[in-house]
Amino acid sequence: MAESFPNLSFPITLQHEHRLIFTRDVFALENLTLAQTLTPREAGENVRALVVWDAGLETAFPGFAEKITRWFGARGETLKLAAAPVALPGGERIKNDFSQLEAVWKAIEAAGLCRHSYVVAVGGGAVLDLVGFAAATAHRGIPLVRLPTTSLSQGDGGVGVKNGVNFFGKKNWLGSFGVPHAIINDLSFLHGLPTRDRRAGLIEAVKVALVRDAAFFEFIAARVPALAKFEPDAYEAVIRESARQHMEHIATAGDPFERGSARPLDFGHWAAHKLEQLSEFRVSHGEAVAVGMAIDLIYARRTGLLSEADAQRILGVIQGLGFELFAPVKHIRSATGRQDMLDGLEEFREHLGGRLCIPMIRAPGERLEIHEMDGAVVKAAFDELRERYG
Repeated sequence: MAESFPNLSFPITLQHEHRLIFTRDVFALENLTLAQTLTPREAGENVRALVVWDAGLETAFPGFAEKITRWFGARGETLKLAAAPVALPGGERIKNDFSQLEAVWKAIEAAGLCRHSYVVAVGGGAVLDLVGFAAATAHRGIPLVRLPTTSLSQGDGGVGVKNGVNFFGKKNWLGSFGVPHAIINDLSFLHGLPTRDRRAGLIEAVKVALVRDAAFFEFIAARVPALAKFEPDAYEAVIRESARQHMEHIATAGDPFERGSARPLDFGHWAAHKLEQLSEFRVSHGEAVAVGMAIDLIYARRTGLLSEADAQRILGVIQGLGFELFAPVKHIRSATGRQDMLDGLEEFREHLGGRLCIPMIRAPGERLEIHEMDGAVVKAAFDELRERYG
């Protein structure tokens, strides 16, 4: 008789705290927000941190690296820069350049960081994604503090638990899940952004409102003229609430590391990811999401999921905020590129794994999941988009 061995099973439970802190002018000498966040792991330890920042900030905020250095210099021996701040080029293209990831790893190694140190990532979503992945894989994980600097990263991508870089020509093929030590949204960054980057975060606010909260959508819809002009009170309120909605979903919906198939926060994203890639990232994520949401809204209307009145109103809000609903597609230059974008569904299925799960809506705040999309209706929705908005 064959020997019998017992099977062993032990539960492992990890407690995470997902923290978002709002402030203004985080590197002003008198601002203690970051100092109160970079806490020692053990009593009596001095804290060492490496700051990696988006070099594009220098245009809007001249002398930015020196300001970081001065801020740390004023903290004494208890909180020290482990090396001079490391600048990276911003934008999605850096996620296609493996040498940028290697540069961050080299900086971490040269600074002698350990798991009691911190990596502070300051920048837009691409910089946060790349630096977050570097921190997650160095020494199996160095605590990360994110300082998102764009409307898109403050209201959505920067407040999540995902890191990644593009590989094999596919968005975020390499990546990790990890709850950051903290996220600090410095609202003063928002007002130094170019118009295109200010607008980008508004589309993710519309998205999260449509899939989660009809009252938030009405809040946005009532303020379209003010938001289109980036009036500070309305604009900051929408970015803050977008961040809260995204964080609440991640923390309370039961699947923060995406082990299941549902992806409610990816409404409009299956086409958007492919559009970004095929345009060689000339189209920004926010611009691509506006197009992707428009395709899905027209698809939902054509299949009877969404009323004509709701579809038209939502598309009008997106346009009113300043988004083009077809023009970004023209940045795809290959002969077959537009059809390739529509074929992005299969790539979306592969990236997510499991059963295809596409979020749709019946009305603002009323979400459902569909598991197949009719290719002929998808093409008809795309053709309608081109005819109406091209």
